[in-house]
Amino acid sequence: MEEFNDNINLGEEVVKVLKRIYDPEIPVDIYELGLIYDVFVNEDMDVKILMTLTSPNCPVAETLPNEVKEKIEKLEAVKSCEVEITFDPPWTKELMSEEAKLELGML
Repeated sequence: MEEFNDNINLGEEVVKVLKRIYDPEIPVDIYELGLIYDVFVNEDMDVKILMTLTSPNCPVAETLPNEVKEKIEKLEAVKSCEVEITFDPPWTKELMSEEAKLELGML
């Protein structure tokens, strides 16, 4: 078990978990894919994740946010996790990291 000194360390742990969640249609994790817009951790260790999907009609629109919530809540220091989906701004390929673009042969 890992002790967290502050919510900054917890934020880093949350990002590590997000980097292990993959969009089933694209072989890149959701963080590098640019689907995570922001991660908030308050002093009570409540986590809120603002994320998007590649499109409103994404086949995993129902399951992916739940997977994110469940995996983040497994972190011992997390009290609760809320996942908010937004399409403002809409996802574009420009949101992908250089690593993701390289993985997909876009560089």
